[in-house]
Amino acid sequence: MPGPSGVLTGIFFALAACEIALAQGEDFNSLPPSPAEKWQLFIRETFSPLTVGAGAFNGTFAQLTHSDPLYGSGWSAWSQRFGASTADIATQNFFGDFLLGAALHEDTRYRRAGPGHAFWSRVGHATRSGFLTQKDAGGMTVNWSNIAGTAISAGISNVYYPPATRNAQAAAIHFGTSVVGTGLGNLAPEFWPDFRSWVTRRLHGFR
Repeated sequence: MPGPSGVLTGIFFALAACEIALAQGEDFNSLPPSPAEKWQLFIRETFSPLTVGAGAFNGTFAQLTHSDPLYGSGWSAWSQRFGASTADIATQNFFGDFLLGAALHEDTRYRRAGPGHAFWSRVGHATRSGFLTQKDAGGMTVNWSNIAGTAISAGISNVYYPPATRNAQAAAIHFGTSVVGTGLGNLAPEFWPDFRSWVTRRLHGFR
């Protein structure tokens, strides 16, 4: 996910995680997820229609801006970009949400600050989540699952990226935008329930 599209992909998946949690009535004050539950989180996030949407968005963005990965032009290049972006998403979810989350005993699910806090406090809370997360045992820790998982994903991408994009600069951009994208992406689940409630109230007001 090199480039700015990595940030917007973070928003795609943070919003997806929010909707999954709301739909299932997920209780973040309950016991931390087991390794099996972290595996299910990976499955739900990865094998979701939003994965296709994010892959198509990234492929189209890179095609229109002629940015990494540099596959060229035409439909063949777009399909390769789509496949590469989908692979990026899958590997980052696998290593970040499941493998390292389970091995390091980190609960990478996002917890909202909620409307009881000031706006900028909530913004700071969301953006810090790319670098800080909850431990299974309680308390906060460095979000090594996200940081290391993204680094591994960026390294693996060199297997299928074209030769022109297999360099340290592209890998660093891939890594940086994806880590930052996690934090910025969590602005979506932080404020989406507020927006949805506002729309619901407005619609009821027209009845």
